[in-house]
Amino acid sequence: MTPRAALLLLITAAAVALSACTALTRKCPQPQPPAPSVQYDHAQWSQVTGWETDRVQEAWPAFLQSCKAIGTHAEWVSVCAAAQQTQPQTSQDVRAFFERHFEPYGISSNRGRHRESSGLITGYYEPILHGARSPTPQFSIPLYSPPPDLLTVDLTSLYPELKGKPVRARLDGNKVVPYYSRGELARDPGPRGNEIVWVDNALDAFLLQVQGSGRVQLAGGETIRLQYADQNGHPYHSIGRYLVEHGELTQDQATLPGIREWLTAHSDRIQEVLNANPSVVFFREEPIDNPLYGPKGSLGVPLTAARSIAVDPTSVPLGAPVFLATSFPASELTLQRLV
Repeated sequence: MTPRAALLLLITAAAVALSACTALTRKCPQPQPPAPSVQYDHAQWSQVTGWETDRVQEAWPAFLQSCKAIGTHAEWVSVCAAAQQTQPQTSQDVRAFFERHFEPYGISSNRGRHRESSGLITGYYEPILHGARSPTPQFSIPLYSPPPDLLTVDLTSLYPELKGKPVRARLDGNKVVPYYSRGELARDPGPRGNEIVWVDNALDAFLLQVQGSGRVQLAGGETIRLQYADQNGHPYHSIGRYLVEHGELTQDQATLPGIREWLTAHSDRIQEVLNANPSVVFFREEPIDNPLYGPKGSLGVPLTAARSIAVDPTSVPLGAPVFLATSFPASELTLQRLV
C-alpha cells in the first residue's frame, strides 16, 4: 500500500508565492499563480509536528546541493549565500537557520468541495547490480549507451503541440521511422558496440531502466554509476499488467516480489514478458565521487538518501525545503523529516 503524506513547504520569510524572495529592501517580482487546486496555509514552527525531534542536520548536505543549482536565482541568492557561510554543528543549529530564514506553509489540494491535506508518497531506490566490462557466461545481459543511429527529431515547428516532446527515430533508407522496440533491439545489431557493461540478471537490468539510474559493482571490485542518457522513444508498458492480462498473476500478486518469483519459475518466458514493455533506456557512465550521494535528480545535483524527494513543480518549486509527515512503508511507524 502506498503511504499517505502531508507536506509543509518552507518558504523564506519574504516569500512571494513559491519563490524565496529574501531581498527585503527591494520590491519582489510578481508571483506566478499557483496550480488552481493547490492551497498554502501559513503555520507556526511550533505547529510542525516532528520538527524539534528530527535530525535535521542530516538534511543540510541536501540543501547545500540544491543551492548549487538554485543559488544563482535572484530569489535564492541571499539565503543560499548565508547557508554557504554557515557551518552548523548540531541539528539545533540547522533548525535555527531554517527558523531564521524560512516560514512553514502547509500544502493542501481542493477537490471539488473537499479539501485534502494529505497526498500519496512513493519511494525511489538506486539499484545495485553486478556486472563486468566484457561478456562472460555469468555476465551476459548488456546495458547500452545511446546507439549512433538513434535520432532525436524536433517537430515543434510543424506540430506546436509536440513542444518538449522530441521524437526518437532512425533512418531506413531515406525514410525516418520509429526506433527499434525492446524486442527488435534484441535481434538488431544497432546498439552493438555501445555496451557499457554486461550484468548477470535480465530482470535487474530491466528494473534499472525503469528506475533510470543505478550502480554496477564490477567483477574487479570497482563500482560505477549508470545515469539515464536517452530512450528509444517507445511508451512504457507495465510487465505486471501484462502478466495479469494474460492470466498468469492476479492483481494482488503483481508486485515486484511476485513478478520476480514468476519469472524465476518461468525462465523460458523472461524475454517474452520483458518485451511487453517496448521502452528501452540508454545510459551514460558516471564516476562515483562520493558513495554517500545518489544519482543526479532533475535539478542536476546528486540526491541525498532519505533526504531528497521528487515533487510536482506546479505545487512545490524544485530545490525548496519541505517537511514531510508520513509513515514508513508497510508500517504505521511515523516518518517525519526535513527533505
